[in-house]
Amino acid sequence: MRRNHSLFIGEGIAEGIKIKIGTVCRRPDTVSMQVTGRNVITGLPRTISISSDEVRNACAESASEIVEMVHSVLEKTPPELAADIVERGIILTGGGARMDGFEEMIEERTGINAMTAENPECCVAEGTGLYVEKIEQLSRMER
Repeated sequence: MRRNHSLFIGEGIAEGIKIKIGTVCRRPDTVSMQVTGRNVITGLPRTISISSDEVRNACAESASEIVEMVHSVLEKTPPELAADIVERGIILTGGGARMDGFEEMIEERTGINAMTAENPECCVAEGTGLYVEKIEQLSRMER
């Protein structure tokens, strides 16, 4: 936003853009939304309209890097685990998983089914909490 529109926006607004019109692949219909931020030059509030194509272009490099990292990890994965991944698929987590087209992009480049977790923003934290609970249970059993 700063580079193309001279506009500072907060993390919350960036997250809203990602969820509402964010995409990593070309959509059949371009959608847009109004975004309000602070003009870098004047320091005053300013509202602009941005399109899903602009968001896709802005995220293209990062999305490609993520997919390349997935590919790289799969290349180094032991055969037994790789077979499980092919059978069960790849589960996307984190806020970026909600971007339109991410599942398709990973499937296209890896040949493996990809799906988004039910609550992608929180599932890692929730899983970590469950892990801590299990460790506590095991340590109580050892006493």
